[in-house]
Amino acid sequence: MRTWKILGLAGLAGVAATGVVVARRRRQQRRYTPDELRERLHQRLAEGGRSAGADAHTHADAHANGAGPRGGAPGGRPALP
Repeated sequence: MRTWKILGLAGLAGVAATGVVVARRRRQQRRYTPDELRERLHQRLAEGGRSAGADAHTHADAHANGAGPRGGAPGGRPALP
């Protein structure tokens, strides 16, 4: 019976320690205003667009035409003749 008490207390200590770690991480995260967040996202999109080059346009064009990821019908099914 004593073993179960020790295991229970160890489990409670583990849960408490996890809560402390999560609380510290949340405090360390920076809170952005909606305008700051929008600006950062636009900046990342512009950087990603420059590095992807023509591949991004080809991929976007294929999906805009209704093709699935494998070039067939949406959902990966083969296109009908």
